[in-house]
Amino acid sequence: MPEPPVRARLVDVAEASGVSKATVSKVLNGRQDLSVRPETRRRIHEAAEALGYRPHSGARALAGASTHALALLVPALANPTYVTIARGAYQRARELGYLSLLAEDFDGQEADESFNDLVQDGRVDGLLIASARPGHPLLDALGRSRVPHVFLNRSVAGSGRNVTMDVARSSVTALDHLHDLGHRAVGHIAGPQGITPSEVRKEAFLRHARELGLSAAPVASGDFTEDGGVSAALELLRPADGGTRPPVTALYTSSLAQAIGAMAAVRDLGLRIPEDVSVVGNDDLPVAGHLSPPLTTVAMPLYELGTAAVEALVAAIQGQPMGDVVVPTEPRLVLRGSTASPGETP
Repeated sequence: MPEPPVRARLVDVAEASGVSKATVSKVLNGRQDLSVRPETRRRIHEAAEALGYRPHSGARALAGASTHALALLVPALANPTYVTIARGAYQRARELGYLSLLAEDFDGQEADESFNDLVQDGRVDGLLIASARPGHPLLDALGRSRVPHVFLNRSVAGSGRNVTMDVARSSVTALDHLHDLGHRAVGHIAGPQGITPSEVRKEAFLRHARELGLSAAPVASGDFTEDGGVSAALELLRPADGGTRPPVTALYTSSLAQAIGAMAAVRDLGLRIPEDVSVVGNDDLPVAGHLSPPLTTVAMPLYELGTAAVEALVAAIQGQPMGDVVVPTEPRLVLRGSTASPGETP
């Protein structure tokens, strides 16, 4: 047998076993109706094993093979939003007889590697992609692939395979709460530009702020991290023209991590929460109730999003037509101690 190449191809197995590529493909994909002598089958399998050949996912799909495994690609494991999404996806996948794998695609740096490792090698039957954004290299790879996939949380316009939530409603819910408390100058900490749910949330915030007649509704962008929340909050809270009071009396963040950072920034400026600045975070996890003060949040149906995405992907794997899905559960305000009327001690 020849020395194994770095990545064995079908043609390598064919040359090593002395048969055609078509014969190798059919034998390795389990075609029992093929008229091939037993010793030829044995020679093909021995060559494939010696070369370390792994069938391409396209060949597996043609043969009807299934790994009963799905992969969830998230942009960053440090983002707490994806903890609940992943749990929903894992539980629903298990109920449907699938294993759910988790892969990090931080800033798209590992997109090609993740795609090749999980899909091109036939290790999964489909992809749940939560890391899509304009210009993402994975989108081009998916365009050349026949592997079933859905986009969740971060949608891709025109794909017809998006699984999303009513993100705009989260801004309405947060602003209505702050407006009812008497806040008329509310700042919004958005996510990085180009991220679909963040853009939708920001546009809904600005639109509803106009409808409510707020005197000020400035927006600052930052990463979905604690540091992103700190930098954006400092931008929104620094008094202008040598004043002493912050230009806004409340902040609404695009993520829970940003809210934690924003609360730290408020304290660093010598301000109090909620007497001087109220803070509302987007998404809800148990840690929000253990902050000081406990954080008021807009709870999104993240668990339901994970389950709905798995259901849509499994349906696609089974050959059912695709279509966009919006989780019907609406965002819910979780009232805690980080919000109060301006100047009020809760």
